[in-house]
Amino acid sequence: MKVSVRASLFLPGMVLYFMGLLALNAQHIVPEPIREEAAKALSFYPELKDTRITFRFRKNIRRSTMQARPEFLSLLGKRRRRAYKILISRRFKIAGREFKTRDIPPEILVGWLGHELGHIVDYKHRSSTNLLYFGARYLLSERHIRSAERTADAVAVARGMEEYILKTKEFILNHSAITPSYKDRIKKYYLSPEEIMVLVAERDGL
Repeated sequence: MKVSVRASLFLPGMVLYFMGLLALNAQHIVPEPIREEAAKALSFYPELKDTRITFRFRKNIRRSTMQARPEFLSLLGKRRRRAYKILISRRFKIAGREFKTRDIPPEILVGWLGHELGHIVDYKHRSSTNLLYFGARYLLSERHIRSAERTADAVAVARGMEEYILKTKEFILNHSAITPSYKDRIKKYYLSPEEIMVLVAERDGL
């Protein structure tokens, strides 16, 4: 069987591409550009080892930089077989300024991904009906947004990710190009650095 020169060059590239989508086990699908950061974030969540999670780039995510969701059709099956996805903007648009994914420092990406994995841990303990109700409340209630985001932060901190979560917040709160209105949103809906340190002290029995 003859293989053209063009095909011989193309096929290895495709193999490498799909290998890059393989995460640390068969349950996790991760694009190559963020594979190391996703692996680091997942290492803090051993309970998600057998949970199906797809990390997926999107051109734009409305009102968000990353977003964790259950796969809708999987809500029809058993909870233990439910699948999730983390959507990631190809470009991080924060308060009108765009940042390419590859330009974000690795530790900041780890913190962002760790926060989204915190959402998935929360989702795993909810019924499908509760998750649908949860999603509706997230769209309609600022108080529910605050509760959901603070819970995800707290889950990440409980698993030892405070260093990354704090660096992500510092990146946003101290970045001169990010507008005060966006920083105010972070302060409003997420745990503050001081609250995170209180959780760390409680976790460590200090």
